[in-house]
Amino acid sequence: MDLLFLLFSLLLCYLFFKIWKLIDSKQDKDCYILDYQCHKPSNDRMVTTQFSGEIIYRNQNLGLTEYKFLLKAIVSSGIGEQTYAPRLVFEGREERPSLQDGISEMEEFYVDSIGKVLERNQISPKDIDILVVNVSMLSSTPSLASRIINHYKMRDDVKVFNLTGMGCSASLISVDIVKNIFKTYSNKLALVATSESLSPNWYSGNNRSMILANCLFRSGGCAILLTNKRSLRKRAMFKLKCMVRTHHGAREESYNCCIQSEDEQGRVGFYLGKNLPKAATRAFVDNLKVITPKILPVTELLRFMLKLLIKKIKIRQNPSKGSTNLPSGTPLKAGINFKTGIEHFCIHTGGKAVIDGIGHSLDLTEYDIEPARMTLHRFGNTSASSLWYVLAYMEAKKRLKRGDRVFMISFGAGFKCNSCVWEVVRDLTVGESKGNVWNHCIDDYPPKSIVNPYLEKFGWIQDEDPDTFKVPDAFM
Repeated sequence: MDLLFLLFSLLLCYLFFKIWKLIDSKQDKDCYILDYQCHKPSNDRMVTTQFSGEIIYRNQNLGLTEYKFLLKAIVSSGIGEQTYAPRLVFEGREERPSLQDGISEMEEFYVDSIGKVLERNQISPKDIDILVVNVSMLSSTPSLASRIINHYKMRDDVKVFNLTGMGCSASLISVDIVKNIFKTYSNKLALVATSESLSPNWYSGNNRSMILANCLFRSGGCAILLTNKRSLRKRAMFKLKCMVRTHHGAREESYNCCIQSEDEQGRVGFYLGKNLPKAATRAFVDNLKVITPKILPVTELLRFMLKLLIKKIKIRQNPSKGSTNLPSGTPLKAGINFKTGIEHFCIHTGGKAVIDGIGHSLDLTEYDIEPARMTLHRFGNTSASSLWYVLAYMEAKKRLKRGDRVFMISFGAGFKCNSCVWEVVRDLTVGESKGNVWNHCIDDYPPKSIVNPYLEKFGWIQDEDPDTFKVPDAFM
């Protein structure tokens, strides 16, 4: 009996040990954000109303029709006067970009942002185990990732990923790569560098669907430190709870709505099709179908299902009530209360229409969409890095508290919709980061009005006659 008892005790101890080891190993697979640093270009790269007029006037391919279109686009864009453009635009060379222009723009970003985030956290470049770089519209040899490794003299065995062509949703793809590596390797430190190179991609033609990109996209970038090291968990800011990636590349309409191509004169530009909102809506709906059960409480899901069931019964009884009679392109409401599982909404600053559409679909308040709206106004659409400027706004406004959940939503060419949820793992209400890109101006936001002065300065164009129009000196 004593022998049997001993064997049973050993077996029980072994079982407890295996269970403890399994639970313990899963903790090493969690993905945390240790810190992040958004890039603020120098003030000599700031795009004012006056300078915007100078850029447009330099383009000899534009006429009165294009002027009126651009005026309407930029007035309704939600972009202010303090966004940033690449240096070659200020030098008047946007029609003659060189490879070095794009590389220099990226060097200015990563030397600033990566340098600051590493120094602030007292981390040596040689401590980085994983490096993921995403810049969609610049491919160089050696890669941008290799240039970062060379500049910071990182280790020979650093795991490197260099992403191009992934669009505005690329930063979440980069995070997803890191998350998956963390599942296999424990005790690692990762660095994600996300940006976009505008220098070689400034469109100088007159295709409306391409010149629109010049109105929306601006310079920016972000460096993000992620880890699954136990020793660094107490210093972490956010923990990744879940991520969902949706790709509609198999659908021709979605694939072609947002694409880099050449116009009839052979000028390369970024085409934004009229069917882009429809493609974005489809991808967004499909993404929500997957991530919603992962982030909302069961009670809210049951309430929504019951409400949906009652609605279907009523439609069967009276089919005429099933018609919405909404205009084409009107965003539909999800019909579910996302605030039961989410405190903050980090929306991609793809444009005013994107922010308003998501806000309407998720039934968000002005308070909820304020961070995205203010980021668009202050920094413009900085492509894949825009989410982190929105997050930085929330932090600078001292909104983020321990236990809060942040829902990130991004869209990208392909067509893609990626989303994820971060949990705030410690209070970030005491001016957490001295390097926050909003610190210098956060007290001025939100302003009483975000109406830009373009209409006031260039509104006279709307009354001009194409047959008699001449560009006066006042346009400059």
